[in-house]
Amino acid sequence: MDKHQDVYQKAMERIGFIFSHFENVYVSFSGGKDSGVLLNLVLDYMRKNNITRKIILLHIDVEASYKATMDFVEKMYIDNADLIELYWVCLPMTTTNAVSMYEPYWIFWDSAKKDKWVRSMPQYPFVINESNNPFSFYRKDMTFEDFVSRFGGWLNGRKKAGKTACLVGIRSDESLNRYRAISRDDKATFEGKNYSTRMSDTVYNFYPIFDWRTSDIWVYNGKFRKPYNRIYDLFYKAGVPLSRMRICEPYGDEQKAGLNLFRVLEPDTWVKVVDRVSGANFGNIYCGTKATGTRKISLPQGHTWKSYCKFLLKTLPDETRRIYIEKFIRFIRYWNRTGCPVADADIEEIEALDPDMIVNTHFYSKRGKGDKYVVRFRKIPDVLPGLDNKTDFLSWKRLCMVILKNDITCQTLSFSITKRQIIRQKELLDKYRQML
Repeated sequence: MDKHQDVYQKAMERIGFIFSHFENVYVSFSGGKDSGVLLNLVLDYMRKNNITRKIILLHIDVEASYKATMDFVEKMYIDNADLIELYWVCLPMTTTNAVSMYEPYWIFWDSAKKDKWVRSMPQYPFVINESNNPFSFYRKDMTFEDFVSRFGGWLNGRKKAGKTACLVGIRSDESLNRYRAISRDDKATFEGKNYSTRMSDTVYNFYPIFDWRTSDIWVYNGKFRKPYNRIYDLFYKAGVPLSRMRICEPYGDEQKAGLNLFRVLEPDTWVKVVDRVSGANFGNIYCGTKATGTRKISLPQGHTWKSYCKFLLKTLPDETRRIYIEKFIRFIRYWNRTGCPVADADIEEIEALDPDMIVNTHFYSKRGKGDKYVVRFRKIPDVLPGLDNKTDFLSWKRLCMVILKNDITCQTLSFSITKRQIIRQKELLDKYRQML
């Protein structure tokens, strides 16, 4: 690849590589600025090269969306129906509700909550819902992440030929997690392309615009006069910085900071968003404050981080507290018994705080480049100044931060939502609903 190419040329070259090696191509399309640009790039390439085979467009409708987003999804399909086979999925799926400790998960398109749906079910022949569901792998109320991970394999089996490429519009400068998804050197790729990730023998994810900046997105839209989600115009008028514009469902760990924008940009939608899940208005008022752990957290007077963590746990509902304790124990045991590869500079910093805190096993990890020693903790440090914001480190302060962020799935400790948690939460909700 020519180092003098601009990001547009590089993206088009990557898309060309994908089309030349994969029989089946689908684009994961949220209706946001990044996936919108990716879809337009793919359509540009197809028309320029006279490719007539259709691509699959996967749009998972999370119900609590801006009307402008749905208008954009509809427009992109109608304007390009000759090249697109659309899967507009409105099936009930479980995802996190980071604005409530009493209802830590919510199910979009939950038929039991139909009277509170943020939007009515779209009435198009291509919409997939519970009465029109072709997915053999779908299980009622499965997680959003589980559905996405299984779709590619299902599609490849349906096509019954060749390999399947999933194109995802994520960029490495959006967040640390997205940077890691792309830059990890311990992942399997397709023919060594760093912008790819192997999902199975026949399915690969690709990130053709991983090196684009936010400014590149808008330069492309303006230069080529491409359609985009007009909600971003309202974001701009409301004074939202380009780097902070998000259109994902509003109750997640990252997205909750934008809850108040529903109130400003689409008041009619906002009324239903607040009524849809527990804690939505709390999230609107307090997200971005110490109340939700998104600003610098100060230790209350008279507490250590250990005592503060135990205090916070006591304030939680019983079932929520049990989930946190279970996750914390697993996290502590991992650091105590298994350990994790740690950079030399970080080892030196920890040993400077307390030489007896860690056990340096002096063997290299097989993860990544294999150039880091594995470290285990003898005891839980109260705080690791300068290190507590790093993903894998153990300290009582980090455990406090997890609780204050209402991160019940403990994603900041590298956990993910589990099927067992979902089932248990649903059982509890049904139990208390019967008692009322």
